[in-house]
Amino acid sequence: MTHPDHLKQRVCSAILGAGWRGLATLLAPALRLNLWRRVRRGKEIAACLPQRRGFAPCLLRPPGRLIWLHAASVGETVAVMPVIRQILLSSAGQHVLVTTGTISGAEILHTRLPDLPGHERVHHQFAPLDVPRWVARFLDFWQPDVAALVESELWPNLIAACVVRHIPVALLSGRMSDRSLAGWRRAACLLRRMLSSLAWVMARSEEDARRLLHGGAGRIDLIADLKDAAGPLPYDATALAELRRALAGRPVWIAASTHQGEDVEILQASDLIRQVVPDALTIIIPRHPQRGQEIADLSDEPVPRRAAGQVPTTRDSVWICDTLGETGLFYALAAPVLLGNSLPGCAGGGHNPVEPARAGCALASGPGIDNFRQAYARLGDSVRYVTTARDIAQWVISLIGQDGAPAAAGAAARRHALPDPDIARQVARALITLGTP
Repeated sequence: MTHPDHLKQRVCSAILGAGWRGLATLLAPALRLNLWRRVRRGKEIAACLPQRRGFAPCLLRPPGRLIWLHAASVGETVAVMPVIRQILLSSAGQHVLVTTGTISGAEILHTRLPDLPGHERVHHQFAPLDVPRWVARFLDFWQPDVAALVESELWPNLIAACVVRHIPVALLSGRMSDRSLAGWRRAACLLRRMLSSLAWVMARSEEDARRLLHGGAGRIDLIADLKDAAGPLPYDATALAELRRALAGRPVWIAASTHQGEDVEILQASDLIRQVVPDALTIIIPRHPQRGQEIADLSDEPVPRRAAGQVPTTRDSVWICDTLGETGLFYALAAPVLLGNSLPGCAGGGHNPVEPARAGCALASGPGIDNFRQAYARLGDSVRYVTTARDIAQWVISLIGQDGAPAAAGAAARRHALPDPDIARQVARALITLGTP
């Protein structure tokens, strides 16, 4: 006999699910227009727009077993690379489909694929938007044996379509903040329907596990962060040698993955640092490279930009490195790194501190680190927290003003950030098992 509360939840989720399907279908023409707007803003590739409507970029599905991993953007794509490696090593007949939602995510994947054994068995497509007909078209072509969504990529129509086709769905490094959980409050039964449909759930932290269970997940199979499985970001050794020659031994510090609202504070910090260390160079790596010129325009003096092929002279105090996929190259300098999306004035949430720590970089961050609290806790007191331009300047000067100080601070951070390859093996094994008859 069905309990009244369970019946109520089923009715509620069915109504909301039908409503979401109907709304997505009605919005399909507007979504197509928005895709073209994104093309004009450089956020989509015109030739790839059919992929966003579920059309595959190839004529034939690869034969044999196929595991599908959906990684929204750069961070998620980097995180799944060790899992892809383990899946490819498991069997010579195993294929992997990776979908991304951003150009930058796709470019990172294509940049790193050649380093993987069996990389010719990895296929990429831009993810279809959550319109029922587009999702169905995508699934009917690829027919994945397993689907795995990374972090917070929960899409009602996509998950429902997988369930109908008996495709087991896993959530990897599942992330749910208090804000996200509160945002689902009015559609709590729809969230419960999605989470309860998942065949395997990996939570990024104990806190995320608690929220996912509260939201409706039946169980948590693993608590771990995929980002803890990755090694240092890759870089080209020749490019690093060229970079070192260009910098000519100047004291350098890096503001990495910066967001709008942080630039003025960073530029002010650069001015303060130069008053004490006249030849210091500030390297700014914007999270979104298209912001390079916007940042340069904030300075009273011309600022060289790497995307424009410009290299700093001894007179330049700032260099904007607005290229994609080169963060590992700059981390390899082992210079002090301030991680962006964390200072007052931007949306906040932080970025993964483990990446620069593994490269031996001394670390600082603003207070806005809600998305990576577990990673920052792991690094402990090896991270300096700053708020103002003066805080940043004092931290940088304390390091680049002393021989050996950056290396010592970087070594302390690295000791807290050693990768755990067993995480990738566990996840790959779970996905392979899920797809086995």
